[in-house]
Amino acid sequence: MADPERIALFIDGANLYATAKSLGFDIDYKRLLREFQGKGRLIRAFYYTALIEDQEYSSIRPLIDWLDYNGYAVVTKPTKEFVDSLGRRKVKGNMDIELAVDAMEMAEHIDHMVLFSGDGDFRSLVEAVQRKGVRVSVISTITTQPPMIADELRRQADEFVDLIHLVGKIGRDPGERAERMQRFQERRPQPVTPGGAADDDHEA
Repeated sequence: MADPERIALFIDGANLYATAKSLGFDIDYKRLLREFQGKGRLIRAFYYTALIEDQEYSSIRPLIDWLDYNGYAVVTKPTKEFVDSLGRRKVKGNMDIELAVDAMEMAEHIDHMVLFSGDGDFRSLVEAVQRKGVRVSVISTITTQPPMIADELRRQADEFVDLIHLVGKIGRDPGERAERMQRFQERRPQPVTPGGAADDDHEA
């Protein structure tokens, strides 16, 4: 009997969150892990996200903590705030380099890389990993207008999986979400700030 395929997941957190939101559902990260554990030998599941450091309460923090304790390798870094040429305050929190370095290091230990991102900047990374003999699947969506995945990344991948086809396998039950949000609001230490509530979908 052949050895099970060695798989590693690389999740671009902000990109996956935006993609799932555009499709109108929440990711159940426990189910996501189980789904890929059933497809072979899951070596590692990386989750990348930038964090706003000086925020007293970050809506993504409960998710990060949950992932950390439940089988994910969480990679974070503080966002950088800067002022652009028009004087607007912008927040920069790009995790591409961290993801690329980890993927190149993992390439010799895996058979299959699963990238949850539609960012075209990853095309050259996918190509480099493929040159090492690793099969690469990219998960994003083309069902939105415009599509969430860059065309060049989709072409480079060995396999493209539209996230909409995984809703039944890794989506969270909407009823459970409403119940959880109610529990979360009851124990939350401070009132919701205007504009801050929308991000709470991030919570695990």
